[in-house]
Amino acid sequence: MFSTFRGLPPTVWTVFAGSIVNRIGYLVTPFLVFFLADRGVTGAGASYVLGALGAGNLLGPALGGVLADRFGRRPTMLLGLTAASTAQGALFVAPGVVTMAAAALLLSAAGAVVAPAAYALMADTVDAGRRRGAYALFGWGVNIGTAVAGVLGGFLAERGYWLLFAVDIGSMLVYAAIVATRLAEPPRTVKAADGAGYGVVLRDRLALLLLAVLGAQLFVYSLTEVALPLAVRDSGLSPAVYGAMAAVNAVLVVALQPLATARLAGLPQLPVQAAGGVLVAAGVALTGLADGVVGYALSVVVWSVGELVVAGIAAAVVANLAPAHARGRYQGAYSWVWGTARFAALTLGVAVYTGLSPAALWWTALTVGLAASASLLSLTPRITTRLTHDLAA
Repeated sequence: MFSTFRGLPPTVWTVFAGSIVNRIGYLVTPFLVFFLADRGVTGAGASYVLGALGAGNLLGPALGGVLADRFGRRPTMLLGLTAASTAQGALFVAPGVVTMAAAALLLSAAGAVVAPAAYALMADTVDAGRRRGAYALFGWGVNIGTAVAGVLGGFLAERGYWLLFAVDIGSMLVYAAIVATRLAEPPRTVKAADGAGYGVVLRDRLALLLLAVLGAQLFVYSLTEVALPLAVRDSGLSPAVYGAMAAVNAVLVVALQPLATARLAGLPQLPVQAAGGVLVAAGVALTGLADGVVGYALSVVVWSVGELVVAGIAAAVVANLAPAHARGRYQGAYSWVWGTARFAALTLGVAVYTGLSPAALWWTALTVGLAASASLLSLTPRITTRLTHDLAA
């Protein structure tokens, strides 16, 4: 079951371990609404703080990609982790809405700086054929940490919100210590002619097309964060049902990710990504047919299987397309697309659900998902030709 991960270099395993530690500390954000209410911040004030949190997720990835290529992967990760831990403390002690929003902006932006650098570092140390396994391992670590955090967060929140902040800050600093003492960064290729910005990515038309398609798939996947809780609520079921559905996803991903990655390792990556995208879209659309716990559980199983299928592929393909000197910016662009897709799902998804109808959201998810998978298959020959040419060169 773990054959795909066997033989990966120590750098990848170190990032995997660090991602578990860091994600276990992902406690404040899921409970931020409750914390704000406890501090008397509700309504428009809470919207400002949450909006700032979302905006940071759009700024951080772009900055992280540039810094990773300009100053190095490890320094960028250390900067992001230490700045995010500082922002956590500032958010806890912030006296008003404006300072809370500023702290939330810094928190999400600094936290989002880390991923492009980590992805680029793994691409630096793993050859093209094994990058999918490396990124799948990284994603598995994130899911393990998230599953633990889901249980830990509720327990700690009942005993005081300061415990959530303390664990979050501690986990980030532990990850920073791991990065500082255990990660070795190989020599990097620097090409000054490309400048320090994203021109190298913007001139790559094939990469831009791929990122647009992946963004559509990520938009559909991100609807799971808004579609499921809205549907459960409107079915008259308790929040505990939503918690149980989240647990179903976590258990499936944590238990089956290594097996799924190993079984699919020998198949062409882009067709597998397209198939997984269809499963995710179908699972989200099935939410609209559910009217009870069994129906919702079935929909979660379907899109969770899709999540298992696509693990590690998108980041690996983006890394393989990137020139060695621009891996940080390519991963920054991919992370930015992810943040944009999630932001769109959480805003447009709610707007479609409430402003039009739930059915409109389910049909949108299915249509966008199927169109994205079809588009990905149409790009497959061009991407394969480019990767084959780059490998030969």
